[in-house]
Amino acid sequence: MAGAFTFPGQGSQSVGMGKDLADTFGEARAVFEEVDDALGEKLSTVMWDGPEDTLTLTANAQPALMAVSMAALRVLEARGFILKDYASYVAGHSLGEYSALCAAGMFTIADTARLLRTRGVAMQAAVPVGKGAMAAIIGIEQDAVESACADAADGDVCQIANDNGGGQLVISGDRAAVERAMELASEKGAKRAILLPVSAPFHSALMAPAADVMRDALNAVAKQAPVVPVVSNVTVSPQTDPEIIVARLVEQVTGRVRWRETVEWFAAHGTDTLYEIGNGKVLSGLARRIDRTLETKSVNTQADIEALVASVA
Repeated sequence: MAGAFTFPGQGSQSVGMGKDLADTFGEARAVFEEVDDALGEKLSTVMWDGPEDTLTLTANAQPALMAVSMAALRVLEARGFILKDYASYVAGHSLGEYSALCAAGMFTIADTARLLRTRGVAMQAAVPVGKGAMAAIIGIEQDAVESACADAADGDVCQIANDNGGGQLVISGDRAAVERAMELASEKGAKRAILLPVSAPFHSALMAPAADVMRDALNAVAKQAPVVPVVSNVTVSPQTDPEIIVARLVEQVTGRVRWRETVEWFAAHGTDTLYEIGNGKVLSGLARRIDRTLETKSVNTQADIEALVASVA
């Protein structure tokens, strides 16, 4: 069985996530304590008790989702389900790429938590609230969305931020341009064009100030070559060179998350099972819409972990 470990991005968070892992497994508790210590605050309390609007803040959601992914992974590995034995590659959706690299040993948990806190703060600060927007465009082809963005830009920023597969593309940029692109996409036959409840225009050129912050932060942190290659969001190609990976992480702040192509790449390169390590089942749902030949396994709860370990015993 050739597998890939995938790690979810923002939007997968929920109040209470990781609580059953912490209550049941010492390895998970140790991860949450390490993240709390690294950030100098009890992020775990926000994760488990809320309030939801505090957890959803970009600066909290990013390290919180990584913490749940790493807690689940540490529990798995303590029971013999070792990443490098079951995964030929890792990948993550947006912030999940940092979780993937932490899982593969490029960054420590503490450093990843601090990087993601820095990333969340920088992304939020890059654009004044209300200036930017993101929208999901459903039901038309990528070239039609590209055309709508180009026609709508009119000197503003408007671009595809995420290609999630299953006919779902997310656009990002200046609010007025995004709203114009939504209208044009509907005229081109989009089934739905929906403004997303996000706090900033992620993965657009407006995030350039945050890319500069992340370049400095990533260059300052200790790095090891990952034990398996990471398939980059922005290039959809495998890489193990830390310096090249850092450059791609910087590019990712303003660049497109090419998730549909990532899943297709896995299928074309011998992967038959995608393990979604962390909260929710968003990536598993996307994978089923992109390529039904791939088996998906969500690994999030005590029951998920016990079932997976038993299946390979």
